[in-house]
Amino acid sequence: MSGDRVAVVGASAAGLAAAEALRRHGWQGELSLIGAEPHLPYDRPPLSKQFLSGAWESERTRLRSREQLASLGLDLRLDVAAVALDARAGLLTLSDGRELRCAGVIAATGLLSRPFPGAAGVTGVRSLRGLDDAMALRGMLRAPRQRVVVVVGNGVLGSEIAAVTRELGHEVALVGPAATPMQHSLGPCLGALLAQAHTAKGVVLHGGRRVTSLGTEGGAVRSVHLDDGTELPADLVLTATGSTPATAWLAGDDGLDLTDGLGCDTYCAAAPNLYGAGDVARWRHPVYGRELRVEHRMNATEQGAAAARNLLAGLRPRLGLKAAEFAPVPYFWSDQYDIKVQAYGLLATGGLRHTRVARGERLGAAALYGDEGLATGVAAANLPPRTVRALRAVIARPTPWDEAVAGFTTALD
Repeated sequence: MSGDRVAVVGASAAGLAAAEALRRHGWQGELSLIGAEPHLPYDRPPLSKQFLSGAWESERTRLRSREQLASLGLDLRLDVAAVALDARAGLLTLSDGRELRCAGVIAATGLLSRPFPGAAGVTGVRSLRGLDDAMALRGMLRAPRQRVVVVVGNGVLGSEIAAVTRELGHEVALVGPAATPMQHSLGPCLGALLAQAHTAKGVVLHGGRRVTSLGTEGGAVRSVHLDDGTELPADLVLTATGSTPATAWLAGDDGLDLTDGLGCDTYCAAAPNLYGAGDVARWRHPVYGRELRVEHRMNATEQGAAAARNLLAGLRPRLGLKAAEFAPVPYFWSDQYDIKVQAYGLLATGGLRHTRVARGERLGAAALYGDEGLATGVAAANLPPRTVRALRAVIARPTPWDEAVAGFTTALD
């Protein structure tokens, strides 16, 4: 690549973290932060919780104020997308026709919602990916109350949307392929706890089910048909059935691996002076010894900063930075009703091997996950912060199973 500019593509949590790290570590050249949306960088997790519920306004989701962004000396380009990159030549093409010569590029373009089959042109079928989606949904859910809402997808996002929608007073059905909410991520123990919470609040669960078709009238959704023959009435269908990495702008470069996101090495490098960060990046974790693509908020910030530092270490050796492998302990959380779930390490890739349920004033539970004789992850629901920290320490690195079970048990005693 050439020029005296670094372009961060994606005005996201990962992109902003990368831009701030570049300035913090001494990059004094041009710094372009490019966002396809018209909004200043904002936080996505509150969209399905505090913002959708009406507790927060959009300004509170902003990651930085205009003044804070101005202090970075950014070439901030919003409402414009990257459409092509010639990594070897360092030429980035934007949707407004402009071309930027770059010494380095950090890809932080995140994800795109997966289109829901049969929903094209149907009124009343919505997804939640960005702030515009959230604003539209919030307006639809404000009135009238007791609309019949079907949430399709019982992973993290769908379960959170179902919880907020029910608390707003609407009739809610939650449909998904897993037997219980978030079971694919958390396993049956914590999934059952979440199912109990949803059912107690009046959400009707249709676990282990798939949507076969939508019933419409006058171009608007009226019902949802499931694979067991069930027909659910629906005024509004909210889809949370997965997403795909936003890599179309990189597809013209034959040297890149775009099998599942932007393939990167242990340093988050995809090609010379091209790095990936956040949901779009798939990298080889040096501790777990496998490729990961982590779609969680904490990883976005950490990986954005790591990618920036490693890029700058190569671009400006005089700064004395040393590139470092990116080896975080993955973390995510989910808030549903009065339940807070926190998870560390690798869960989905390992088997659920050990669980424990504690009953007190609030129902709490913890689960230990392992694979090939090693404990790789832990999850907790409604446990005190001190206990959660102790559980994290158990799997800070892959740990022999028997040793991890002992630590897990001690942390819960």
